Amino acid sequence: MPTVLAVFIDRINIGSNRRPIKDDKVVELMQSIRANGLLNPITVDRKFNLIAGLHRLTACRLLGFDQIECKIVNYEDADQARLAEIDENFIRNELEPLERYELWLERDRILGRMGLRFKPGDNQHTAKINITGGEINSPPPKTTLELAKGFGYSERSFQQGKQIARDIHPDVKQKIIGTSLSKSRTIQLKIARIGNLERTQAETAEKAFEAAMQKGDKVEAEYQASLAKQAREKQKELQLQAFQSAISQDKPRNSYPKKITKPIPKKEPLILEPIKNGKPIVAKNQAGAEPGEKWMLNKHLVYCGNTAGKQFINLLPSDAALAIATLSSFWEHDYLINEARVVAVLRSQGHVNNFCSSHQMPFQHEFILNNIYVGIFSHHPIPKPENIINVEGIEGIINYLLHMYSHPNSFVISPFMGHGEILIACDRLGRTCFIGDENPELINHGIQRWQSLTAKQARKII
Repeated sequence: MPTVLAVFIDRINIGSNRRPIKDDKVVELMQSIRANGLLNPITVDRKFNLIAGLHRLTACRLLGFDQIECKIVNYEDADQARLAEIDENFIRNELEPLERYELWLERDRILGRMGLRFKPGDNQHTAKINITGGEINSPPPKTTLELAKGFGYSERSFQQGKQIARDIHPDVKQKIIGTSLSKSRTIQLKIARIGNLERTQAETAEKAFEAAMQKGDKVEAEYQASLAKQAREKQKELQLQAFQSAISQDKPRNSYPKKITKPIPKKEPLILEPIKNGKPIVAKNQAGAEPGEKWMLNKHLVYCGNTAGKQFINLLPSDAALAIATLSSFWEHDYLINEARVVAVLRSQGHVNNFCSSHQMPFQHEFILNNIYVGIFSHHPIPKPENIINVEGIEGIINYLLHMYSHPNSFVISPFMGHGEILIACDRLGRTCFIGDENPELINHGIQRWQSLTAKQARKII
């Protein structure tokens, strides 16, 4: 069992490769620690190098604490400590896509150094790990697919994420953060593939630099360092051009004017009252939502308007785990297959098969949930449930699909609000929901239902 001790904060060493601190998270922790104390100790190694808990440590320091409770673990090398820190981040923090990709790549490299990662050409059925001269069989090395599944992603998403982390110049990554491109894996991949020749030249020169340094050839080392720097600068230049081009193309797509064919009566805006006497917030105006409006419901995003249009599509993450939709006569949502790993389409008997023959989404299988036929679409093989599934009501169907095809903290898309069942289920199960509808009344009802159940306030994005 790890030892828990009170350690002077000044003795704790913070590595240079830490993730950036999020101010809002520190403020939230300060309020919690001030009220309840530190409920979860930070983690350090025997030399007091911080492994996990930078936000907690920062909050305690800002509160004026001299000491902090530390869980002390006995890791023999830096790789094991860093691996534990990365896994802690995956468990405890909501990561931006680029942050997640960086940690995927770093974790993959660490496992490779530790002999816990298969390399191309390894025999995955007979390979053993040799540590300090002895052979052990557990834990076995992991394939790319196994690593990807451990994070709830497909092998393709996992490989693409690592490529983005590896191949985009660090300065260009900083430019991407905070922009509309930060959640678009497709555009990030395009940028990553720019300047491949220059990146390869830089990597070759960097290896030659290391070899020259080992030989003590300073002249050759300086020459190779110069070549590497020139190649990296050229890679950066090319990728910055691609970034600027993508940004300029993205702006007009997010600002299409509304198409108005006849005068629309002006409606009062949706008015939200603060919580009073513990009562939940309610919307005063039943028809307050306007086409094109976006609302944040804690971490969920709600859009009022055409969910087959570019304005809604541009709001979506590029790595959603699941999209849930109901089949309708005006279906224009084949794009969902490129936004989510799994698309579940709900409809009455027979309609799913007819739908598959006339649309482009790759069909996997269908099954029945509470007399509702569910078609499953994906670019990846998706196992079909083997047993009869017994659920009650539409809420039971949504809960089943969320548990089956997504994980906590993953993204879920729905182009139809309905009665807010998907939104409410995502909130309760810890998923982030991107949902919309053309019908303002359904949008208002969904927002009101969420507010009543959570006692939180929706916020319109201006």
